[in-house]
Amino acid sequence: MWDIDRVADELTRRAAERRDGGRITAEWPGLDLARAYSAQDILIQRRAEERAERIVGVKLGLTSEAKQRRMGISAPLTAWVTSGMRLEPGTPLGVASLIHPRVEPEIVFEMGEDLGGPGVTRQAAMAAVKYVRAGLEVIDSRFTDFSFALPDVVADNASAAAFVLGDVVVAPDELDLAAEPCTLSVDRKTVAKATGADVQGHPGEALALAANALGERGHRIEKGTLVLTGGLTDAVFLTPGHTVSAAFERLGSVSLTGC
Repeated sequence: MWDIDRVADELTRRAAERRDGGRITAEWPGLDLARAYSAQDILIQRRAEERAERIVGVKLGLTSEAKQRRMGISAPLTAWVTSGMRLEPGTPLGVASLIHPRVEPEIVFEMGEDLGGPGVTRQAAMAAVKYVRAGLEVIDSRFTDFSFALPDVVADNASAAAFVLGDVVVAPDELDLAAEPCTLSVDRKTVAKATGADVQGHPGEALALAANALGERGHRIEKGTLVLTGGLTDAVFLTPGHTVSAAFERLGSVSLTGC
Protein backbone atom coordinates (compact mmCIF):
# COMPACT_ATOMS: atom_id res chain seq x y z
CA MET A 1 0.00 0.00 0.00
CA TRP A 2 1.25 3.47 -0.89
CA ASP A 3 1.83 6.24 1.62
CA ILE A 4 4.19 9.23 1.70
CA ASP A 5 7.02 7.20 3.24
CA ARG A 6 6.80 4.66 0.44
CA VAL A 7 6.83 7.48 -2.12
CA ALA A 8 10.02 8.85 -0.55
CA ASP A 9 11.53 5.35 -0.41
CA GLU A 10 10.80 4.69 -4.07
CA LEU A 11 12.22 8.00 -5.28
CA THR A 12 15.29 7.60 -3.07
CA ARG A 13 15.95 4.14 -4.52
CA ARG A 14 15.52 5.35 -8.09
CA ALA A 15 18.08 8.09 -7.54
CA ALA A 16 20.55 5.79 -5.77
CA GLU A 17 20.22 3.09 -8.44
CA ARG A 18 20.24 5.65 -11.28
CA ARG A 19 17.02 4.37 -12.81
CA ASP A 20 13.72 5.93 -13.74
CA GLY A 21 10.21 4.57 -13.48
CA GLY A 22 6.56 5.21 -14.08
CA ARG A 23 4.33 7.82 -12.53
CA ILE A 24 3.50 7.14 -8.90
CA THR A 25 0.17 8.89 -9.40
CA ALA A 26 -0.77 6.13 -11.87
CA GLU A 27 -0.48 3.60 -9.04
CA TRP A 28 -1.65 5.83 -6.20
CA PRO A 29 -4.26 8.38 -7.27
CA GLY A 30 -4.27 9.55 -3.66
CA LEU A 31 -0.92 11.28 -4.18
CA ASP A 32 -2.19 14.85 -4.15
CA LEU A 33 -0.11 18.02 -3.79
CA ALA A 34 -0.28 18.08 0.00
CA ARG A 35 1.02 14.51 0.27
CA ALA A 36 3.59 15.19 -2.46
CA TYR A 37 5.08 18.11 -0.54
CA SER A 38 5.21 15.94 2.59
CA ALA A 39 7.14 13.31 0.63
CA GLN A 40 9.46 16.06 -0.64
CA ASP A 41 10.13 17.12 2.95
CA ILE A 42 11.04 13.54 3.85
CA LEU A 43 13.50 13.34 0.94
CA ILE A 44 15.27 16.51 2.05
CA GLN A 45 15.35 15.39 5.68
CA ARG A 46 17.01 12.15 4.60
CA ARG A 47 19.66 14.02 2.62
CA ALA A 48 20.44 15.99 5.76
CA GLU A 49 20.62 12.93 7.98
CA GLU A 50 22.32 10.48 5.62
CA ARG A 51 24.60 12.78 3.62
CA ALA A 52 25.15 15.61 6.11
CA GLU A 53 23.75 18.07 3.58
CA ARG A 54 22.04 21.32 4.48
CA ILE A 55 19.47 23.37 2.65
CA VAL A 56 21.14 26.28 0.84
CA GLY A 57 18.15 27.56 -1.06
CA VAL A 58 14.84 27.23 -2.81
CA LYS A 59 14.15 26.37 -6.41
CA LEU A 60 11.11 26.98 -8.50
CA GLY A 61 10.09 24.59 -11.20
CA LEU A 62 8.01 25.05 -14.33
CA THR A 63 7.91 28.84 -14.10
CA SER A 64 8.37 29.51 -17.82
CA GLU A 65 5.79 28.91 -20.51
CA ALA A 66 8.37 26.88 -22.46
CA LYS A 67 8.79 24.43 -19.58
CA GLN A 68 5.06 24.27 -18.87
CA ARG A 69 4.26 23.51 -22.49
CA ARG A 70 6.91 20.81 -22.68
CA MET A 71 5.73 19.08 -19.52
CA GLY A 72 2.01 19.57 -20.11
CA ILE A 73 1.73 21.31 -16.73
CA SER A 74 0.30 24.76 -16.00
CA ALA A 75 1.36 25.52 -12.41
CA PRO A 76 4.82 26.33 -10.99
CA LEU A 77 6.10 24.50 -7.92
CA THR A 78 8.65 24.91 -5.13
CA ALA A 79 11.47 22.62 -4.03
CA TRP A 80 14.83 22.74 -2.25
CA VAL A 81 18.51 22.81 -3.19
CA THR A 82 21.14 21.48 -0.82
CA SER A 83 24.85 21.92 -0.23
CA GLY A 84 25.53 18.58 -1.91
CA MET A 85 23.96 19.82 -5.15
CA ARG A 86 26.24 22.83 -5.56
CA LEU A 87 29.08 22.52 -8.05
CA GLU A 88 32.14 24.74 -8.13
CA PRO A 89 32.63 26.65 -11.40
CA GLY A 90 34.77 24.67 -13.81
CA THR A 91 34.03 21.33 -12.15
CA PRO A 92 32.75 18.78 -14.69
CA LEU A 93 29.72 16.71 -13.85
CA GLY A 94 29.88 12.93 -14.16
CA VAL A 95 26.89 12.11 -16.31
CA ALA A 96 26.99 8.44 -15.34
CA SER A 97 26.16 9.38 -11.75
CA LEU A 98 22.72 10.55 -12.88
CA ILE A 99 19.85 9.11 -14.94
CA HIS A 100 19.19 11.49 -17.85
CA PRO A 101 20.47 14.94 -16.80
CA ARG A 102 19.33 18.09 -18.53
CA VAL A 103 20.55 21.64 -18.02
CA GLU A 104 18.63 24.92 -18.01
CA PRO A 105 19.70 28.56 -17.50
CA GLU A 106 18.48 30.39 -14.42
CA ILE A 107 18.43 33.82 -12.84
CA VAL A 108 19.45 33.27 -9.22
CA PHE A 109 18.82 35.50 -6.21
CA GLU A 110 20.96 35.66 -3.09
CA MET A 111 18.77 36.84 -0.24
CA GLY A 112 19.76 39.77 1.93
CA GLU A 113 16.77 39.43 4.26
CA ASP A 114 14.33 36.77 5.39
CA LEU A 115 11.21 36.57 3.24
CA GLY A 116 7.98 34.88 4.24
CA GLY A 117 4.41 34.81 3.02
CA PRO A 118 1.53 35.25 2.78
CA GLY A 119 0.92 38.48 0.94
CA VAL A 120 4.41 38.99 -0.51
CA THR A 121 4.41 41.19 -3.62
CA ARG A 122 7.09 41.39 -6.28
CA GLN A 123 8.22 44.73 -4.87
CA ALA A 124 8.54 43.34 -1.34
CA ALA A 125 10.30 40.25 -2.65
CA MET A 126 12.88 42.23 -4.62
CA ALA A 127 13.54 44.48 -1.61
CA ALA A 128 14.77 41.37 0.22
CA VAL A 129 17.26 40.43 -2.52
CA LYS A 130 20.93 41.26 -2.01
CA TYR A 131 22.47 40.04 -5.25
CA VAL A 132 21.51 38.57 -8.61
CA ARG A 133 23.63 35.92 -10.37
CA ALA A 134 23.57 33.71 -13.43
CA GLY A 135 23.14 29.99 -12.91
CA LEU A 136 22.75 26.64 -14.58
CA GLU A 137 20.58 24.00 -12.97
CA VAL A 138 20.84 20.28 -13.65
CA ILE A 139 17.51 18.50 -13.50
CA ASP A 140 17.33 14.70 -13.46
CA SER A 141 13.82 13.35 -13.16
CA ARG A 142 13.32 9.99 -11.53
CA PHE A 143 10.41 9.46 -13.94
CA THR A 144 10.74 7.86 -17.38
CA ASP A 145 11.10 10.40 -20.20
CA PHE A 146 10.47 13.25 -17.73
CA SER A 147 6.80 12.25 -17.86
CA PHE A 148 4.93 13.04 -14.66
CA ALA A 149 1.88 14.64 -13.13
CA LEU A 150 2.36 17.67 -10.89
CA PRO A 151 2.28 15.67 -7.60
CA ASP A 152 4.91 13.26 -9.00
CA VAL A 153 7.43 15.99 -9.74
CA VAL A 154 6.71 17.80 -6.49
CA ALA A 155 7.44 14.63 -4.52
CA ASP A 156 10.63 14.24 -6.60
CA ASN A 157 11.83 17.64 -5.34
CA ALA A 158 11.24 19.14 -8.79
CA SER A 159 13.88 16.87 -10.38
CA ALA A 160 16.68 18.72 -8.55
CA ALA A 161 20.15 17.27 -9.10
CA ALA A 162 22.86 19.97 -9.21
CA PHE A 163 23.55 23.62 -9.93
CA VAL A 164 26.45 25.97 -10.66
CA LEU A 165 26.59 29.75 -10.31
CA GLY A 166 28.38 32.36 -12.39
CA ASP A 167 31.07 34.59 -10.90
CA VAL A 168 29.39 37.94 -11.63
CA VAL A 169 27.37 39.44 -8.77
CA VAL A 170 25.01 42.35 -9.47
CA ALA A 171 22.75 44.34 -7.14
CA PRO A 172 19.09 43.98 -8.20
CA ASP A 173 18.61 47.72 -8.76
CA GLU A 174 21.49 47.81 -11.22
CA LEU A 175 19.77 45.90 -14.03
CA ASP A 176 16.42 45.45 -15.73
CA LEU A 177 15.69 41.83 -14.81
CA ALA A 178 12.71 41.41 -17.09
CA ALA A 179 14.75 42.59 -20.08
CA GLU A 180 17.98 40.75 -19.18
CA PRO A 181 18.81 38.58 -22.22
CA CYS A 182 20.17 35.05 -22.03
CA THR A 183 21.62 32.86 -24.77
CA LEU A 184 21.87 29.12 -24.13
CA SER A 185 24.56 27.26 -26.10
CA VAL A 186 25.86 23.73 -26.46
CA ASP A 187 29.51 23.65 -27.53
CA ARG A 188 29.21 27.32 -28.53
CA LYS A 189 26.24 26.65 -30.80
CA THR A 190 23.17 28.67 -29.83
CA VAL A 191 20.17 26.48 -29.03
CA ALA A 192 17.80 28.93 -27.30
CA LYS A 193 17.35 32.55 -26.31
CA ALA A 194 15.23 34.14 -23.60
CA THR A 195 14.89 37.12 -21.30
CA GLY A 196 14.06 37.40 -17.63
CA ALA A 197 10.46 38.06 -18.61
CA ASP A 198 10.18 34.39 -19.61
CA VAL A 199 10.00 33.56 -15.89
CA GLN A 200 6.54 34.65 -14.73
CA GLY A 201 6.92 37.97 -16.55
CA HIS A 202 9.68 38.97 -14.08
CA PRO A 203 11.89 36.78 -11.85
CA GLY A 204 10.68 38.79 -8.87
CA GLU A 205 7.20 37.40 -9.44
CA ALA A 206 8.65 33.90 -9.12
CA LEU A 207 10.35 34.90 -5.88
CA ALA A 208 7.09 36.25 -4.48
CA LEU A 209 5.29 33.10 -5.58
CA ALA A 210 7.86 30.97 -3.75
CA ALA A 211 7.63 33.03 -0.56
CA ASN A 212 3.85 32.83 -0.51
CA ALA A 213 3.69 29.12 -1.38
CA LEU A 214 6.27 28.25 1.26
CA GLY A 215 4.48 30.43 3.80
CA GLU A 216 1.35 28.32 3.37
CA ARG A 217 3.42 25.31 4.44
CA GLY A 218 5.06 27.04 7.41
CA HIS A 219 8.38 27.76 5.70
CA ARG A 220 10.22 30.97 4.82
CA ILE A 221 13.12 31.94 2.58
CA GLU A 222 16.03 32.74 4.87
CA LYS A 223 18.65 35.47 4.63
CA GLY A 224 21.82 34.26 2.91
CA THR A 225 20.11 31.49 0.97
CA LEU A 226 19.68 31.22 -2.79
CA VAL A 227 16.55 31.19 -4.92
CA LEU A 228 16.72 29.55 -8.33
CA THR A 229 13.83 31.25 -10.08
CA GLY A 230 13.22 28.64 -12.78
CA GLY A 231 14.45 27.70 -16.22
CA LEU A 232 14.42 30.56 -18.71
CA THR A 233 14.34 28.11 -21.63
CA ASP A 234 13.62 24.47 -22.21
CA ALA A 235 16.35 22.22 -20.80
CA VAL A 236 19.00 20.52 -22.94
CA PHE A 237 20.64 17.16 -22.33
CA LEU A 238 24.10 17.09 -20.75
CA THR A 239 26.34 14.46 -22.37
CA PRO A 240 29.97 13.47 -21.78
CA GLY A 241 32.50 15.74 -23.47
CA HIS A 242 30.01 18.49 -24.26
CA THR A 243 29.59 21.89 -22.62
CA VAL A 244 26.37 23.79 -21.94
CA SER A 245 26.76 27.55 -21.46
CA ALA A 246 24.47 30.46 -20.63
CA ALA A 247 25.55 33.97 -21.56
CA PHE A 248 23.75 36.96 -20.05
CA GLU A 249 24.21 40.64 -20.87
CA ARG A 250 24.85 41.95 -17.35
CA LEU A 251 25.13 38.74 -15.33
CA GLY A 252 28.04 37.27 -17.28
CA SER A 253 28.39 33.66 -18.34
CA VAL A 254 28.26 30.28 -16.68
CA SER A 255 29.02 26.86 -18.13
CA LEU A 256 29.00 23.17 -17.27
CA THR A 257 30.77 20.28 -18.98
CA GLY A 258 29.68 16.66 -18.84
CA CYS A 259 32.24 13.92 -18.30
